[in-house]
Amino acid sequence: MEFKVSSQELLKGISDVSKAIPSKSALPILENFLFVLNGNILEITASDTELTLRTDVEVDSTAEEGRMAVPARHIIDLLKALPDQPIAIKTVSDSSFECRWSSGNSVLPYFPAEDYPEIKGTGEDAQTVVFPAQTLVDGINGTVYATADDEMRPVMNGIYFDMDADSTTLVASDSHKLICYTTDDVKSPGKLSFILHKKPASVLKSIIGKDIDEVEVSFDSTTVIFKFGSTLMVCRLIVGKYPKYRDVIPQNNANILKIGRVQFLNTIRRVAVCANKASNHVKFDLKPDQLEITSQDLGFATTAYEKVNCEYSGADLTIGFKSPFLVDILSNMTCENLVMKFADPRRAALIVPAEEEAENEKICGIIMPVAI
Repeated sequence: MEFKVSSQELLKGISDVSKAIPSKSALPILENFLFVLNGNILEITASDTELTLRTDVEVDSTAEEGRMAVPARHIIDLLKALPDQPIAIKTVSDSSFECRWSSGNSVLPYFPAEDYPEIKGTGEDAQTVVFPAQTLVDGINGTVYATADDEMRPVMNGIYFDMDADSTTLVASDSHKLICYTTDDVKSPGKLSFILHKKPASVLKSIIGKDIDEVEVSFDSTTVIFKFGSTLMVCRLIVGKYPKYRDVIPQNNANILKIGRVQFLNTIRRVAVCANKASNHVKFDLKPDQLEITSQDLGFATTAYEKVNCEYSGADLTIGFKSPFLVDILSNMTCENLVMKFADPRRAALIVPAEEEAENEKICGIIMPVAI
């Protein structure tokens, strides 16, 4: 293998896929990038077997095509230390290659490409749906924080993509809170779904650049492939049946609170400072056009209280919540005003954007109350 390439272009390419390099692996070969040079295109692959990232880098010239597995940490550290300039890379023996730049060179080891595991894609029965890139990023951002860490129910550790002919909903829940992001921008030929683990979901949203318009999503029962720009991401899906989330979304909560989101969020943060650190409970006392939020920790004799101006219609109500769950939901919404709907102190509350902002804010949240 022998080629010339811009050091910054090569660094960008390996940085794009480096998130798939495992920090420690039972297969040492996976601690390398797989370089495959065909013509003037260098294909770079990184994988931990569960998640694979692949991208193409255009090289300046090719003297000899080839394949090799390059130590990830060595090549990343070297390229980060180089100013942007053309570099020449060529194999000099059966186990080493040279990287030459304007004022010096480095000789590094490489390993046979044949030792790199084969990356399996989707089967012939794969379905394909196209997502606007920003819609996909917003959907993941708006839901991934609500996923669980549940060894007994692995389906709860990912984002559920629920697609049909009219709309697509991304769902995440840890049993204490449930978040739905619904968009009309993505439609599928029929009723389709898959569950994407939170780790590849987080990687995916971080590598979709601002210059990307669309993401092609192909999936079968076990694997999903995301294609955008010159990058391809392959990952295993969580196999299992997601709970019937629509059944738990409250429909007729008659007690309705309308309030500014930032004001509400900041009040909860202030009052929660004095909450018991084990329970993190805050209490709402709701009366017509009045909300009082309180917390206390009897062990340390701390209390906090704040009255908030709002619009509230319904019966007088006292209800408690875990403050971190409320803060999570409110922090990940973008609307100026929101509506919180209650049934009674024992049933789930619904959090949605105020009616005038419902078109732009596609998130709805459900949170379970706690006994107070």
